[in-house]
Amino acid sequence: MKSLYVHYRERMSERPRASVRRILEDLGSTVLDVAASAGDLLDAEVTGVHIYDPLDEPHLPAGSIVLAVGVDRAEQICALLDAAGPAAGVVVKQPVDVDGRVHAKVRETGVTVLGLTRAASWAQVAALLRALLAEGDLAEPGEGAPPDDLFALANAVCALLDAPVTIEDRSSRVLAYSGRQDEADAGRIATVLGRQVPERYRRMLEERGVFRQLYQSREPIHIELEEYDGINRAAVAVRSGDEILGSIWAAVREPLSGPRRQALADAAKIVALQMLRQRAGADTRRRLRADLLSTVLAGGGDAAEAAGRLGVASERLCVLAAQLSGRSDPDAARLESDRQRFCDALALHVGAIHPKAAAALVGSVAYAVLPMHAAGDEEARAVRVAESFLARVGPRHAANIGVGRMARNLAEVAMSRADADRALRVLRARDASGAVACYTGVHFESLLLQLSDLAQAEEQTPTGPYERLLAYDAEHGSELVSTLRAYLDAFGDVNAASARVHVHPNTFRYRLKRLVRISGLDLADPEARLAVMLQMRIFGR
Repeated sequence: MKSLYVHYRERMSERPRASVRRILEDLGSTVLDVAASAGDLLDAEVTGVHIYDPLDEPHLPAGSIVLAVGVDRAEQICALLDAAGPAAGVVVKQPVDVDGRVHAKVRETGVTVLGLTRAASWAQVAALLRALLAEGDLAEPGEGAPPDDLFALANAVCALLDAPVTIEDRSSRVLAYSGRQDEADAGRIATVLGRQVPERYRRMLEERGVFRQLYQSREPIHIELEEYDGINRAAVAVRSGDEILGSIWAAVREPLSGPRRQALADAAKIVALQMLRQRAGADTRRRLRADLLSTVLAGGGDAAEAAGRLGVASERLCVLAAQLSGRSDPDAARLESDRQRFCDALALHVGAIHPKAAAALVGSVAYAVLPMHAAGDEEARAVRVAESFLARVGPRHAANIGVGRMARNLAEVAMSRADADRALRVLRARDASGAVACYTGVHFESLLLQLSDLAQAEEQTPTGPYERLLAYDAEHGSELVSTLRAYLDAFGDVNAASARVHVHPNTFRYRLKRLVRISGLDLADPEARLAVMLQMRIFGR
């Protein structure tokens, strides 16, 4: 039996590391298939993923895979192929309307048309393609070095075991998978499409004690799934010492033979090395990216160089500040992991909108710098981008997003970042969850919070009528302050104000006269009313 290294090197030498052909081989017909191509177009280099929006002006970088959302007719495909220019391929949801015009246009433009299975969402295929391209950015190993591409490793293990394979982390998220997934069952296909073992399958495995058995054993185990209308599995834990990093799963129709069991056990050791290497590399890249984005957000003299290294646009930028809301977890590592996954999702979202956007986690806040290439109501468009992101991540990642004002250049990015932070703070003060606020829409509330900070820093306390009312309520257990607040909030409408505090209007009028007598407040003076209203907002009660 060939070694894992030999299988890996053979697979790496068979095809380009970042081409349409490689993407098709790795994803397989489970996800993508060729609808129309010609010549050697499948060997075209792929450099990125772009989501096409017919409402936006086309901006399709060379070598990109274009996800054609909403394109389903032959004439639309032809028009997009004309606009795609130097793109490597266009992806359309199946069934793809391919006729003679489309085939002719493919030959003319040199752009392949791919069909996406109806079961996959655009978000799923975008994540899959970006993951493949990220893996393709890794350097090839030298002679004798262990494989450093999890997808190539999965394909090598697949060849050794003659079975489709997935590599998963401790949370059953798919890190990589081999080809031939269409040979497996519905559960495996759903796992690959969602990059996560579906909850119903995970719950079934937990109830049967499969995970406990898997993580307690240092040898591969066999799992019978025929009674669940599935193909059986062989699985092995991936370890680093006593730490469980993840697992390898193979869809098999019968228990593995001795040599194949040993091959799977050996593969787990190599996968462990690569997972540790990727974890260390990802941590380093994330820290570097966070440092560079922090420099851009500061807007100083080094912002231009940092923006260049990040590949971020330098004009017409808007800053988004996103934070998971109401999160407190005694497991600090898990909380940090949740924040990082949230930031990764934000980076994917803004990157699909504009190739020169960037996002990174700075502290507990995920910041995104979003270029706004079209003139007009940019802030409203940035709000829509933030709202669509929150809608995509759903309630599982309850979060708030503050949107800063438009920065015309890098020098103004610090202002936009400060705006976004202030808008985010207003949402926290409201105890909001899943909300988006633009700074211009919460400007006054933000100013009040800043005044409150200033008063607290200088240890200032209420004065005048408001101070006297607070003291009287504290001494007598009365509710004159709440009476005044209801009166001011109701614009002097006694009936409405009394209803707010659930007392009779005559009782309310009596309280109002008493608070005027005690505090000396002139309710007919607009300046006096404004002063006491501001103190109520700044100092609270």
